[in-house]
Amino acid sequence: MSKPTIHVAIALLMYRGKVLVGWRNADQHQGNKYEFPGGKIEAGETPVKACRREIFEEVGVGIQHWHAFDVIHHVYEDVEVFLHLFHTTVSEQYLADIQKPWTWYSRDQLLELNFPKANRPIIQRLFWHHYIKISDDLTALRDSKKDTSHEKTVLPLFYYRTEFKPSVIQEIQQIDQDDLSRLIVNIDIWVKLPESLQKAVAAVHYKQQQVMDLQMGQLPLGLRCIAACHDMVSLQRAHSLGFDAVILSPVLPTKTHPDAHALGWEQFAQYAKSSDLPVFALGGLSPADLSIAQQHHAYGIAGISQF
Repeated sequence: MSKPTIHVAIALLMYRGKVLVGWRNADQHQGNKYEFPGGKIEAGETPVKACRREIFEEVGVGIQHWHAFDVIHHVYEDVEVFLHLFHTTVSEQYLADIQKPWTWYSRDQLLELNFPKANRPIIQRLFWHHYIKISDDLTALRDSKKDTSHEKTVLPLFYYRTEFKPSVIQEIQQIDQDDLSRLIVNIDIWVKLPESLQKAVAAVHYKQQQVMDLQMGQLPLGLRCIAACHDMVSLQRAHSLGFDAVILSPVLPTKTHPDAHALGWEQFAQYAKSSDLPVFALGGLSPADLSIAQQHHAYGIAGISQF
């Protein structure tokens, strides 16, 4: 006997690095759990229209512009569910209109909340490790397993910063599943990977010029995308295109890019404070600088030589 199928529109509302979360009552399906706002898609309604309607009805804000986030299929014991996910940032003018008990939670806090099982892929994508190691040597990805002092339960992300050549694909094909789940590659490499590897990597990286050249709706669906930004223009562009996170650099002068204009902590904080996305600080930093970076509104830090 086939199970009933439900299509649901889910909204991920973000503000200053936090995500809006509510609580499911005991009499609801998967009750007594936390939830993201949303609801069933009605007959003749597109998923994005359902998302707009549900957010206006449940949360109290009318937001028109949404980015496609993912489509998740999950089978429970009693029902088959398709979650059509969209995300957007909430401007400050709407904050006072948000109805209770909807509450803002940090991405770290999401890991501690009890969500329905179908929501687990969403949580995995929203949470970012606070460290990103950058290297042009892929063997350093495996070597980073030897040092888990930063966060004991989760290994840091690893951005393989290299130009495309055929051997790169072969190197990535040799990586085990655990390492692939931490690997970040540039979009020029990602598009040449087999589909199985495309889905397995942690995130897709875009250089600043690639961000500026990108058009609306061209980001890969269902995969984290991180943008390299060096100024406010590119940072705002990353927001408008629907990126998941940004790397903002250089914070301090570096030996590898001595001619680059360093933002300094004051200007970095000004830019990062305005961001609704997680911002990773890069440039002249070591893992020990995470605390000072977070004091200047960074989510995490990325590094090359000092990592």
